[in-house]
Amino acid sequence: MASRSGASAAPIDTADPAYVDPESRLSVLLARRGSSTDARIREALTTSGVTPRHAIVLMRLGGGQVSQRDLGVRLGVDPSVLVTLLNSLEDRELIRRRRDPADRRRHIVEITDAGARAAARLDAAFGRVEDELFADLTAQERETLGSLLARVRTAQADPCAVAPDAGP
Repeated sequence: MASRSGASAAPIDTADPAYVDPESRLSVLLARRGSSTDARIREALTTSGVTPRHAIVLMRLGGGQVSQRDLGVRLGVDPSVLVTLLNSLEDRELIRRRRDPADRRRHIVEITDAGARAAARLDAAFGRVEDELFADLTAQERETLGSLLARVRTAQADPCAVAPDAGP
């Protein structure tokens, strides 16, 4: 293939010790495994009618009520995205929001009984996906992998951003 200057580009020397097979690059491995993982998660959640983002919000609320602002900070999501997610969950009666009696400007978000049951089912679905994906890893290897992945730097800090979707 000719370059813009008209000279031919040298072929990649795969025998060169500095050559790295693209299939073994960590970024490629993560991207491929990430796509596969996302597809499996979405398939596991299909019957629930919620997206991975909704599932993460519900599972996060399992720890008790929290201010809407604090929830957004914990999840690392933009307030407008959070409102959209919460509106959808509230419409399905999986969460409820109310004004904080001590500060009428704040909203308190809490999971409903139906939401808690849904969160338990969603958590179990995530567990099944993980058991399938990591079946060949020991418990120690899973723990190590989790620790290492938590340290990977990404431009996207949103834990709700399992993958881009058309909607919330």
